[in-house]
Amino acid sequence: MPKVYKPGKVAIVLQGRQAGKKVVVIKQLDEGTKERPYPHAIVAGIERYPRKVTRTMGAKKLQRRSRVKPFIKVINYSHLFPTRYALELEGLKNSVTADHFKEPSQRDDARKNIKKLFEERYQTGKNKWFFQALRF
Repeated sequence: MPKVYKPGKVAIVLQGRQAGKKVVVIKQLDEGTKERPYPHAIVAGIERYPRKVTRTMGAKKLQRRSRVKPFIKVINYSHLFPTRYALELEGLKNSVTADHFKEPSQRDDARKNIKKLFEERYQTGKNKWFFQALRF
């Protein structure tokens, strides 16, 4: 069976609190682990997308509306829907590992790091489709 979920692949969450949100696969575990004996992936996604901005808005309002609220999660493959898109984030691959899920402070640090990477990507204007909420 071909590997569908490679690092950098964009997927959509189908079940749970973040259902309908876009995520990027950071690490895939096709065989599972001792704690999680099912195929799963470590993903980073956007919980709250940036809001629409216009030319007449001031710098402070523009900065506030351009914020991204990310999340990191371990998700079963059966709750993910792969897309044909991939996202190139070099710093993202090393930012989250399985160890970060054991300690809440490490998880927060990883989330802050991902927030910084996502906001940089949004400000440059690359991958605009990733930072827009799904319409369904």
